[in-house]
Amino acid sequence: MNEGELKALVSLLEDEDQEISSHVEGKIVSLGSEIIPFLEKEWEKTFNPTIQKKIEDLIHQLQFENLQEQLAIWKTAESDNLLKGMWLVASYQYPDISFENLSRDFEQLYYDSWLEFSDDMDPFDQIKVLNSVIYHKLKFRANTKNFHSPSNSMINVVMESKKGNPITLCVIYMMVAQKLKLPIYGVNLPNLFILTYKTDKLQFYINAFNKGLIFSKDDIDHYINNLNLVPQDLFYEPCTHVEIVQRAFRNLIVAFEKIGEYTKADEIKTLLKTVED
Repeated sequence: MNEGELKALVSLLEDEDQEISSHVEGKIVSLGSEIIPFLEKEWEKTFNPTIQKKIEDLIHQLQFENLQEQLAIWKTAESDNLLKGMWLVASYQYPDISFENLSRDFEQLYYDSWLEFSDDMDPFDQIKVLNSVIYHKLKFRANTKNFHSPSNSMINVVMESKKGNPITLCVIYMMVAQKLKLPIYGVNLPNLFILTYKTDKLQFYINAFNKGLIFSKDDIDHYINNLNLVPQDLFYEPCTHVEIVQRAFRNLIVAFEKIGEYTKADEIKTLLKTVED
């Protein structure tokens, strides 16, 4: 379909006949996300608020469907790339964020850590160095004042603001640590996402939400007991990247519901289902 045909199609959005308008909207959506740049230009040209709203809704629908497709691909073929998974989570709210720019920002975090890191240190000293870089030099910290803000689950926002929730802070910490060849992984503890340092001979835990505090299995036992829960392996052992992204989406559902954004919460539930099925 050439540009003239596309313009004619968009102009039909103004038709007062609801049947015609709905048919046109369906036709536009069927063209896929490649039409988004054209729709954005048309939005800028029109001064009709009704048409602008229709175009905005169409762009959002196209972006949302494209995001579902990308998440499905990530889950089946690219889940080894956690940064990309978290980028896709953030793309719901920020569809224009660049994965290349996000990757470059992460590489800088790794470089800042690598400069002060040594493979010859014992594991606990390595964690102390990593904590010093992440929390003191780079000044990442827990966002306790706005704990349920949706932005806390958006890795691009957390990388910029240096404030996040347990899942995003753990993801950033873990990705830097793994690039430094440290055996650090995420752990799905109830109500608090944490990290574990795990080898055949040594295992301990790290609370990235509390400046990298190191603690033991006994501490988790007490935590689980205080919650009146039955201990499960998943409370102590590494989880997958897919499970991390699932948890990030669950955090977002709660965040949007708490601020009354129920439509967004429902859409996130759909995205969550994409990575659960």
